[in-house]
Amino acid sequence: MAWWLPLALGGPKAQSGDMLRPIRLVLSDPALRLAAVLLVLFGAHAATMGPYVSALAIKVFGLSDRAYSGVLMVASVLSVSASVGLGILADQRANRRAIALGTSAMLIVGSGLVLAGDNWVVFVIANALILPLSASIFGQLFALSRLAASTHPTEDRPAILSTLRALFALPWVVVLPIWSVVFDRGAAMTSIYPVTLTLGATILALTFLFWPRDGATRWPDPKSGLTFRQSLHEMANLPILARVVALGTINGSIMLYLVVMGLVFEATPGRGAADTALYAGLMAGLEVPFMLALPLVLGRIERTTMIWIGAALYATHLGLLPLLAPTPYVWFLALPGAIGGAVVLTQPMAYLQDLLSNRPGAGASLMALQKLAGDGFSAAIFAIGTALAGYELAAAAGALLGVAGAGALWAMDRRAARS
Repeated sequence: MAWWLPLALGGPKAQSGDMLRPIRLVLSDPALRLAAVLLVLFGAHAATMGPYVSALAIKVFGLSDRAYSGVLMVASVLSVSASVGLGILADQRANRRAIALGTSAMLIVGSGLVLAGDNWVVFVIANALILPLSASIFGQLFALSRLAASTHPTEDRPAILSTLRALFALPWVVVLPIWSVVFDRGAAMTSIYPVTLTLGATILALTFLFWPRDGATRWPDPKSGLTFRQSLHEMANLPILARVVALGTINGSIMLYLVVMGLVFEATPGRGAADTALYAGLMAGLEVPFMLALPLVLGRIERTTMIWIGAALYATHLGLLPLLAPTPYVWFLALPGAIGGAVVLTQPMAYLQDLLSNRPGAGASLMALQKLAGDGFSAAIFAIGTALAGYELAAAAGALLGVAGAGALWAMDRRAARS
């Protein structure tokens, strides 16, 4: 049996019965506390920009559905290439602080460029070439979190990482209702950019001031000793790569939700940007308590089974969203979406990090590869679905693909366990 299979199937059991213990551990550890604050700020950045990028591209800057699909694909390839390269580099040189500073600076450059230019050219440059580079800060934050969590008891680590992922979702609860009110009062959608610029500057400043100095951390962080080619070969192991692709289908359904949601509400009579913010905020508001409750069941249900159940619930919300958008029943979809989202936003990440647990940077790179697969799936489904039958087909196809991928992951681990 492969060395990574026990970790992939379940991982160490978390202590149960105390939902607040992981929060106390995070708040008492300086590095985990910094990661928590930065994840909240990065979550606020994502909540401010993510739900509106597709509507900005098509409704404000005049891109076609096909052109925006191209932007998504270019951004995905560049984002993953940067994340993989920087993850390997961080393992090789153990210079995580320097890499975090460089990637967080891209948040400022991307938003500042759109503010300065305010036309489709700079929008495409920012979203296809610059902001994708900043996305790797997410992986670096979880590499830092995993290293800092290594100083805590083994049974606490899954709960710590799950709690940190919940903190990334927390700002959506606050930020999106605020944007709902702002847009309802007639503000232009481009008003998000001064806010994202401010958030990016804050992230950069806190990273500079408080990120642990390279070579002076409380935990061991030795250089990997692998060449770039050896690191890529380690990540390209077929069983690992197959699982990354399977999880990519689930990530694709998440990305498709972010792309389709704003467009569905914009295209529905009586709906608009305020409804987009309200729905996304409701989803996030429900996801957070479910994420915080996950440590109570971690280790009791096999991780791949949990992922499959979560993918099915998330598919229900995604597939029905375009159909129910004109009705008041659309708001009820947030409940299965949030329960499924709590699982599919946390457990695939932990699964991938456990596959290469001795390489924090490479583990973060696997998350980036999963995102590349997911972005590729979502861009292709969006392009084909909208060309053939509109947003309804795109959402339904993305939902079915996510469930199929989760089932394939479960089957692969069952087969490996029997061999």
